[in-house]
Amino acid sequence: MSADVVTFGCRLNAYESEAIRARAAEAGLCDAVIVNTCAVTAEAVRQSRQEIRKLRRQRPGARIIVTGCAAQTEPQTYAAMDEVDLVLGNAEKLKAESYAFGVNERVRVNDIMSLRETASQFVESFDGRARAFLQVQNGCDHRCTFCIIPYGRGNSRSVGAGAVVGEARRLVESGFAEIVLTGVDLTSYGADLPGTPTLGQLVRKILSLVPELKRLRLSSIDSIEADAELMKAIGEEARLMPHFHLSAQSGDDLILKRMKRRHARAHTIEFCDAVRRLRPEAAFGADLIAGFPTETEAMFENTLKLVDEAGLTALHVFPFSARKGTPAAKMPQVPRALAKERAGRLRAKGEAAMAARLAALVGSRQDVLIEKPGLGRTACFAPVHLAGGAPGAMARVAIASAGRDHLTAAS
Repeated sequence: MSADVVTFGCRLNAYESEAIRARAAEAGLCDAVIVNTCAVTAEAVRQSRQEIRKLRRQRPGARIIVTGCAAQTEPQTYAAMDEVDLVLGNAEKLKAESYAFGVNERVRVNDIMSLRETASQFVESFDGRARAFLQVQNGCDHRCTFCIIPYGRGNSRSVGAGAVVGEARRLVESGFAEIVLTGVDLTSYGADLPGTPTLGQLVRKILSLVPELKRLRLSSIDSIEADAELMKAIGEEARLMPHFHLSAQSGDDLILKRMKRRHARAHTIEFCDAVRRLRPEAAFGADLIAGFPTETEAMFENTLKLVDEAGLTALHVFPFSARKGTPAAKMPQVPRALAKERAGRLRAKGEAAMAARLAALVGSRQDVLIEKPGLGRTACFAPVHLAGGAPGAMARVAIASAGRDHLTAAS
């Protein structure tokens, strides 16, 4: 029996889980479960621990290995669990030798800040996926007051453009119609490389040198870091998908300062307006935190208003979760129940915005990438229910109707 991988968290974790699966196979690991954790919230850590206990009940004879961001930032939490056989850090999880048993160390977690390069952890297959993820960057040089992730991922490190283009070619040759560029702080790409290339230049290079690629998509970006070449690519490259997920976090300027973000609410609105001028069909999502320390009702209302003013429709909403060791954990806290209530209101606002956007697409024709039988995604990442179609195929369909969270194609 081969090793299974259970993934929590972001798209980058999903990508790395494929690399983990490959490295574990190289090591000959079998009858094991590897849990790739997320540290972004205390709830994510709680859920991973709950899953580990459940896995031990379901697989009493299997080895359980815990890795990922939470294992990197708080290895003692998992080492204290009787269900866990091995704890690996974020650097160690991508090395085949880390999965060898018979070594005395039960916890193998090194200093992530000592890493200076991001190895090209390229993945040749993505089981059950119509699109492929391609990691081009890791780590973060910024220190937002609420965020533990730099301590799980280390400082920003980029993969050279030549290696990225080569992997994009291999993925297209393997049959993937769409590639998603991923990273922890994607728009900081290239700052550590010779000549300091930008994300926009990388996008242009991929699209120029891999003409067979049908779709290129970006994962979450920091709009304040969008470079001039990226804006040109948005306007000129039809194969760059017009869906942008923004690390906005709040719509209130004082809260943004207390978060130690580098943008103001006006920057988010200006970016969305600028992109719409280039690509009128563009859609926008955002990460937003409700109940950040010191947030008043008026401050929260500014975040609610941002949804309309920036035209955001796909919201990832988090009630604030204090992470030990971060400055925000020492600030005056909003009651947890109030943070959850605000998060619920913000989610409802996002759901209504999504429903309105989908309704506006009824009667249009859309190019859809089929993910699995009966389900595909438009260029703007709207889910479409449709009849037939093989996973990975492209189809042009007429949109007959819209629900609150999906479109339906005419049969």
